[in-house]
Amino acid sequence: RRLSEEEFIEMSKQEGTIILDTRSLAKYQKMHIAGAVHLNFPDITEETLRQVIPSQQTRVLIYCNNNFVNGPESFPTKRARASLNIPTFITLYVYGYWNIYELGPVLDPSKSKLVSALGTKYSTGC
Repeated sequence: RRLSEEEFIEMSKQEGTIILDTRSLAKYQKMHIAGAVHLNFPDITEETLRQVIPSQQTRVLIYCNNNFVNGPESFPTKRARASLNIPTFITLYVYGYWNIYELGPVLDPSKSKLVSALGTKYSTGC
């Protein structure tokens, strides 16, 4: 369920889709895809998921630090098999959210079509 940049952009525009960012608040504030909803991974519970994701049928697009290179600040890259997308996907699935898709490629925010299509925030004041 890994998406190309183009697929991620197209799906993000469709009704019933949210972009979920489960990285730390500090990383989210430094850089995130505009429109992404933040829910810190350790804070995921049934209640917090219900507050952030309207229904279990909602399409959820996820991404993590591993999707960015050459950002405004260095983001620690994990091994692909240890990226935050894997535990996020598993956790969402266990809570009954099965309509989950992951941004696949590694993107340079200054050159990304995703950034120009959705706008990426580079701000500590989000």
